[in-house]
Amino acid sequence: MRRQRSAKIVATLGPASSAPERIRALFEAGVDVFRLNFSHGTHEDHRHRFEAIRAGESAAGRPIGIIADLQGPKLRLGTFCAGRIELAAGSHFRVDLDNEPGNESRAPLPHPEIFEAIRPGTELLIDDGKVRLQVETCGAGFAETCCMVGGALSDRKGVNVPNAVLPLSAVTEKDRADLAFALEQGADWIAFSFVQRPDDVAEARKLVGGRAGVMVKLEKPAAIQRLPEIIELADGLMVARGDLGVEMPPEDVPSVQKQIVHGCRLAGKPVIVATQMLESMITSPTPTRAEASDVATAVYEGADAVMLSAETATGSYPVEAVEIMDRIACRVQEDPLYFSTLEGTRIEHEHTAPDAISAAARQVASLVGAAAIVSYTTSGATALRAARERPEAPILVLTSNLGTARRLAVLWGAHCVHTRDVRSFGDMVQRAVRIAHREGIAQAGQRVVITAGVPFGTPGATNILRIAWVDR
Repeated sequence: MRRQRSAKIVATLGPASSAPERIRALFEAGVDVFRLNFSHGTHEDHRHRFEAIRAGESAAGRPIGIIADLQGPKLRLGTFCAGRIELAAGSHFRVDLDNEPGNESRAPLPHPEIFEAIRPGTELLIDDGKVRLQVETCGAGFAETCCMVGGALSDRKGVNVPNAVLPLSAVTEKDRADLAFALEQGADWIAFSFVQRPDDVAEARKLVGGRAGVMVKLEKPAAIQRLPEIIELADGLMVARGDLGVEMPPEDVPSVQKQIVHGCRLAGKPVIVATQMLESMITSPTPTRAEASDVATAVYEGADAVMLSAETATGSYPVEAVEIMDRIACRVQEDPLYFSTLEGTRIEHEHTAPDAISAAARQVASLVGAAAIVSYTTSGATALRAARERPEAPILVLTSNLGTARRLAVLWGAHCVHTRDVRSFGDMVQRAVRIAHREGIAQAGQRVVITAGVPFGTPGATNILRIAWVDR
């Protein structure tokens, strides 16, 4: 099954979409990668999802990627005597480490790390920013605040602290248990939440130990301030626009999205644009025109993938949401401006043999009208460099490593096929044209451009470019 688009679709599984037949329907509708959100559900729930995805993969005969998304630390208020209060704008309100249930004048905030980081003028955003408090005075274990935006406060509402780096690890004890389980089940990517600094990514890499790709969720302004360092350390990134929109002004999020996508393209790292893409389809069978434009904008920017969250996890129209996202991405790619836009943002190359071969492959494929660029890869590095070029020809990725094929399912333009190692130069060419024809990517009489490395099977050794005819 070949997709008629280069941008990939990630869908989150949940109560509305976890039955094996629903997972198969989502894949057939256009899903390339499934996300399992460990903020919700038990290990047993996720085990069934892993099994259903792998069964669907076997039936489809095409690698499917799985992202295990860890919850990360959650900062929350404590409880209230009456369960709920109304806080008026302009009123004074205290938060502290006292576990006594809150009332109209104070509430417990059981996170000493917050009190270590805040200063007068720091904002505390409650319940995704619905209530905003500004710190006036603070000390060891308390803060006196003024309510800037009033509203209802109730038990265990979330707290955000923008523009402050909290002395917290991005990995909690729950995350460690979830990580061990996800790796045992064979997750292809581990997504880490609440990343604030490069050290958090280094810790994540150490914990994963090369057993999966490390995906950093960018949802904190502190992480954006150190974006180049984080991109360098991560294997892939996710633009978590919902959380970014809480912690920074909404008008800043679109430009930040563009910065992240461009930075990832420059580094040759996959990037997913996520959150609230087709939000209205949680309850409606069609999206708003603004949502359709939002998805299209991410595709025009060259994002590797666009993601559905609640739309497929808990929504009433999960399959329809995927179908519409697929149609939007396909329609963008049909636009003559699509590739000319990507060409206008062509990135600088490194002075290496793999970059030279990848750049040449794109240019040669364009000049000879090749049906595809065939990329042999073991670690995935060759395919990443090929996708970095954003060629008009599809990228047929051939690898003997099933884990690599699954991980690259999120990669722009990549059609991944798991195949055995090549034995010789002639075998390399014959297999490339045979699989390109079998997969419906190239027809008899068309040409393909092949990139590989000699010795065969050596990671990162791309040093061959060959043009071959498809004769059967």
